[in-house]
This record gives sequence, structure tokens and C-alpha cells, in this order.
Amino acid sequence: MLIRFSVENWMSFQTKATFSLIASRERQHGERISKVGKLKLRILPIAAMYGGNASGKTNFFQALHFAKDLIIRGTQPNSLIGVDTFRLGNTQKIEQPAHFEFELLIDEAVYEFSFSVNRKTILEEKLVHISGNSEKTLYHRVSGKPNFDISLKDDQSLHFAFNGTRDNQLFLTNSVSQKIDTFRPVCNWFENTLKLIAPDSRFGPFEQFLDEGHPLYATMNKRLSQLDTGISHLGGEEIPFENLPFHESIKMKLREELTEDMTVRLLADKMNERFVVTRKNGELISKKLVTYHLNSDGSEIKFDMRQESDGSQRVIDLLPAFLELSKDQSKKVFVIDEVDRSLHTLLIKCLLEDYLATCSHNNRSQLLFTTHNVLLMNQDLLRRDEMWIAERNEQGVSSLLSLSEYKDVRYDKDIRKSYLQGRFGGIPRILLQSTFAEGND
Repeated sequence: MLIRFSVENWMSFQTKATFSLIASRERQHGERISKVGKLKLRILPIAAMYGGNASGKTNFFQALHFAKDLIIRGTQPNSLIGVDTFRLGNTQKIEQPAHFEFELLIDEAVYEFSFSVNRKTILEEKLVHISGNSEKTLYHRVSGKPNFDISLKDDQSLHFAFNGTRDNQLFLTNSVSQKIDTFRPVCNWFENTLKLIAPDSRFGPFEQFLDEGHPLYATMNKRLSQLDTGISHLGGEEIPFENLPFHESIKMKLREELTEDMTVRLLADKMNERFVVTRKNGELISKKLVTYHLNSDGSEIKFDMRQESDGSQRVIDLLPAFLELSKDQSKKVFVIDEVDRSLHTLLIKCLLEDYLATCSHNNRSQLLFTTHNVLLMNQDLLRRDEMWIAERNEQGVSSLLSLSEYKDVRYDKDIRKSYLQGRFGGIPRILLQSTFAEGND
């Protein structure tokens, strides 16, 4: 689970901004708060971030994306690091490094991972392990030198991996690539647990809709019909591999690299169609995701994905995520930017309610999302500490603040009205009325 995330000097976040999922003392919806008894932690299963356009919501999402990409993919030798620092301040601030801090719950232990980075170099990197009453710094990299915990000082493989770590590369990334398992749980969390879904993402795990043997296949198709998409179910239409609408170079790569029983997803952007290719018994089998609608006589009519509305396609993209979150023993952390894009308010509210109904003290999954949908700003649905405001000041600097930090926000208050009146900030400072009036002079 994500406990806390801080970012500084990244895009519009000039000063340090911290997003915390530690539950406050609020009692409302307390039955769904995750509890980690040994560590005495109470962690929220959901959080919504509001704010006007250009307030910093997507920049927050991009910060997570950058950190995950740097940890999992790393960098190429001699390449620059794609860090994007705050640009509106003085030159000295622009040249300062960006800083990222994560506090993660992995199994029953807490890891704090942080790093500072500029375009050329990882300036500082630190990993701390917290278990029960003990806390130890596993390693601290600063000024190009390592400082390992006493329990790791004699591990020559770690020293070897550190000496082979480039200046533009995280030691965490290199150590795992060198098959050193000491820090693998942290790297695995970013790779396998943290899932980021952008507003235009069309690359969800849709192959589940093609596999009738998948444990979620029947549930997903049932939910599609319940959500008023008009779709009775989805399925796969087998097509010849040579007929796939992709460049020959892509097909050649699939022929060479796809091993037995391996499956890949492919997205044809222009046609908005999804394909999967699997190698079975040495042969490449390709299928296209299609939808089925019921005709008036009860028969089924097949449609291509591009014939579906943008809203129905968005449901198909997001539904596997919500069902994965709701699975028993799930530990996924989904971060969705603009969760309600193309979706009706009641539909997204239904998806959120279904997920929250599965949460309990033993829950280890989380859903974080950005939204403009004020109808979701309801204390019957979300706690005050689960609602956040992103605000950008006149200098272009973004900040984050939880509604639980406002003293006058009572549990029975109509916070939606207060938000729209600008009492919490996070709404656009619109000057259009005066602009149009001036244009008519």
C-alpha cells in the first residue's frame, strides 16, 4: 500500500508537497480502514484529488509515472534523465534537483525510499526498512558514495553492484538487474503493485474478456450489462496473424520474440481496436476484442470496438482495474487520472461504491484518482481525509491539502457547496466575463 508520497521541485510543485494516506482520527467509514496492528498503522483505501485545470493534479500523476519509470526501466548509458523541474522560479531553483519520497507498506513491513535527481545525476538515494519497533537504513547513497547498514556491509555483491551503478542510474534498479534480491520487494512494488492509468489509456488488461476460463470473465461481462453499456458481453474474434493492422516490423518482432504460451496486447490507435497474440504449439494465434449486443429477437449482433461509444470503451478499460481492486487478498494500488472521463456521474459512483463495499480492516488494495466531478464530493461516499485539493497560486506553484486539515469542515457539512464557493481553493479563477465584456466595447 502507499502510505505517503512527497514531491519537490517537480513541474508545478516547487516546494515540497506531501500526499498522505494515513487515516485521521475521524470515525466515519472506519470499518473500511486498513489496519496493520504490529505497526499501529491505519491506512485509507481510497483518495480523491480535486482542483481546477492546471492546478497540479496531472503533474502529481506524472511524478508517480516518472518515478516508476526511472525505477523499473532505468536509463541508458550517457543519456540524460527526463526530470522536469519547476520553471517559473529563479534560475538557481530551476537548477536544483527534483526530490521524491515514498513510504510503502509491503507485506507487514514499511519501506521509505527517496531520491534526488537532476538531468545528469542521481545526487542522493536512500532506502529505510521499518519493522515493528526497529528501523534501519539499508543504504544511503550520497555524493557518489554508499553507506550500507551494518548487516549488509560485508555483502560483497552489493559493493560490486554499487561500483557498477552509473551516475544516471538508481542503485535500487541496478542491484535488482544484477539479480540481487535484497531490495527486490521495493522494486517489485513499483513494477507489479503500482498501476497508473492515464485519461487516454487504452491499454488495460482486456485479454481477460477473451478468456472464458479467467476467474473474472463472467463477472466482468455481467457488470458490463449492469452498467447500461448496451453490451451483453465481449469476446474474441480469431483473425489470421498476417491480417493484423500493424507494420511488418512489429509482426517480425512478434515472430522472433513471442515464446510458447506467452501473450501480448496490441492496440491499433487509429482504429481504436484491441488485439492479443499468443503462441500455442509453435503457432501465433491472434484475436480481436469485439462486443456483442442483443437484437430485438434475442439474437446477438457483433460490433467492432470502434463502433462503441467513448464511454463504453472507457468502462471496458477501467472495469478490470475495479474488479482487480475488489478481489479478495488484492494488493494492487491503482492511480487513475481523470477517473470520470466520458463516464456518467452515477456510473462512476456505482463503481466506487462497489469497491468500497469490499474494503475492510484486512484490505490491502488502494484506489487513488483525480477528478472534477463534485457530485462525488460527498461525505456519505468519502471521508474528509480521503478528499484532497490541488491548488495553484499566482506564482504558478502547486500545493496539496486534505479536507481533514480544514477545521470548519464538519462531518455533516455540505462540502460540495463550500468547495464550489471557493472556500477550500482548488477552483479556477475565471475571468471570462470581464474578458468578453471588454471585447464588446
